[in-house]
Amino acid sequence: MKKHLIDLEKTNQFSTFFLDYLKGKAELRPFYGHLPKIESFEEAIKKKDFTAEYRKTLCQSLERQYQGVELFEEEKSQLSHLKSENTFTVTTGHQLNLFTGPLYFIYKIVSTINLAARLKKEYPAYNFVPMYWMASEDHDFAEINYFKLDGKKYAWQTNQTGAVGDFNLDASFQEFLKSLSFAPELFKKAYSSSKTLKEAVRKYVHELFGEKGLLIIDGHDVELKAQFKEVMKEDVFNHGPYKEATLKTESLESLGYGGQIFPREINFFYLDSGIRERIEQKGEDFYVLNTNLKFSKTELNELIEQHPERFSPNVVLRPLYQEMILPNLAYLGGPAEVVYWLQLKGVFKLFKTPFPILLPRNFALLLNAEVQRKIQKLEWRIEDLFSDLDKWRRDFVCKHAQEDIEMTVEKKAIESLFDARGESAALLDKSLKEAFESAKVRSFKILDQMGRKVRKAEERRQKVMLDRSSAIEEFIKPGGSPQERVVNMMQFYLEDPELIEKLFEHFDPLDFRMVVLEN
Repeated sequence: MKKHLIDLEKTNQFSTFFLDYLKGKAELRPFYGHLPKIESFEEAIKKKDFTAEYRKTLCQSLERQYQGVELFEEEKSQLSHLKSENTFTVTTGHQLNLFTGPLYFIYKIVSTINLAARLKKEYPAYNFVPMYWMASEDHDFAEINYFKLDGKKYAWQTNQTGAVGDFNLDASFQEFLKSLSFAPELFKKAYSSSKTLKEAVRKYVHELFGEKGLLIIDGHDVELKAQFKEVMKEDVFNHGPYKEATLKTESLESLGYGGQIFPREINFFYLDSGIRERIEQKGEDFYVLNTNLKFSKTELNELIEQHPERFSPNVVLRPLYQEMILPNLAYLGGPAEVVYWLQLKGVFKLFKTPFPILLPRNFALLLNAEVQRKIQKLEWRIEDLFSDLDKWRRDFVCKHAQEDIEMTVEKKAIESLFDARGESAALLDKSLKEAFESAKVRSFKILDQMGRKVRKAEERRQKVMLDRSSAIEEFIKPGGSPQERVVNMMQFYLEDPELIEKLFEHFDPLDFRMVVLEN
């Protein structure tokens, strides 16, 4: 693979807010704990206070969650390391998209594994375990029930509700699986041998990344949730997180930055079989929306004590939950994720929890041989892929046109004629000058109309080149969105089973530039 690096600003894909964070803008410093650089980890290690009790609970939960999975030696080693106080984690998280969903799911994990390896070199006295936070409690099935491959959408339809991780891979899914004959065997094996969606995701992520030492954690765990009880009570009964997150959001907005998330007074869902619904307070009672469930304050307090697993944090509190149950130092995410964490610094302070180092995952664009040939025929540089391609097409047609599309000569002649005649006619009647001016404008409009017809004729004549540019654009920005946010990894993995290994070679989690790879 040939590698090119493009400054993120030149790609025109990222918000000013995100780019300002990466630049370390002074006005954003109150919203995070550490600068996103390797030197920050020394301070983060010193500040991370993770008790032996929490570490024991974490290790027991992970061992329980991995039951039935045949571990690679590196996974066994990582589980052993986690028992030691000199071991820390670096984490990424993602929804349970079918067959990994968009490419950036893979990019997140590769970046996280590479970061752990880099940290081991920089700080050899410590161990660093890369973690994938499996968002099994998410309930937005419409966001994850499909993947896109070669321009086609493949979707699983089911009427199941609640946390998607608990969805049964029933007969409807098995029929869906049969229609995907092209899928690699590791996916077929994971899905066909699993009862639930989260079980299948654990299996295929394990197969793809277990040998690299990645561990997978499911926050939907009764023992881990038990450590979050005090946060549950503070949020539900006192609304402290809402107040803190709102203050930070308002502070960011006063600086001209828009928030990504919207805190609520209660930031927990009620989670049970087939249910993940918001909890709202009305008067003295608490209601679970879209159900008949209702609790008094006493009843809800008892429920938190006895069944903390029934309380699922939303986006405001999930990051805090992660940082409380892991000896974590850094979170790697996409640009929107990094930005919304900046709204949460006050929430972490409220619960006296260290704020992690926020790092962007690697961003990438993959180019296959066919699209590379098209790029070469257009004599484009790699940088040109991130330019305004509509403008390029307009300029290209004008540059290679047989006729002057802009009608420049004709417009100058008409302008000269009407201006001269208007001046002379005004000597007879001043109103005639305005009439000639109006006639000139009408003439220009006619020429513009004729110019558009000439342009269309030129576009037909230059169709091969223009179609080539459109094909490139659809490849790198399918449907108008960056490739990594749309295309499934199988589009490249099926042709090159070494794809992921090559990503490990070319990704640097501390190099914040777009990686363009020619295969």
